[in-house]
Amino acid sequence: MPFVVCEPCIKCKYTECVSVCPVACFHEGENMLVIDPNECIDCGVCVDECPAHAIYCDEEVPDKWKEFITINAEYAVKWPLIEESIEPLPTADESQNEQGKRDFFSPKPGKREK
Repeated sequence: MPFVVCEPCIKCKYTECVSVCPVACFHEGENMLVIDPNECIDCGVCVDECPAHAIYCDEEVPDKWKEFITINAEYAVKWPLIEESIEPLPTADESQNEQGKRDFFSPKPGKREK
């Protein structure tokens, strides 16, 4: 039961979840994070750290965000690993509670080179 980063992370990219993760399973995209389902140890410590409430156990992902299970698995192998917290995106606070952000998803990797 790995955890999954869902739509609320788009345009926010808070990284408090990264700093509490006991394993290296977060990967950074241009405007969101994903979790590598093969590296996640299902501890759940990241869930309560996410200000955007974007992280769910794969079995509890709301139906409207089920595609993010696949997105996390696909992009975890494409995007660079992130192991330390960084500043959230400038749009984070204003976008945190925004609905329907799926169209803003960027397949581009984050700032770090892989």
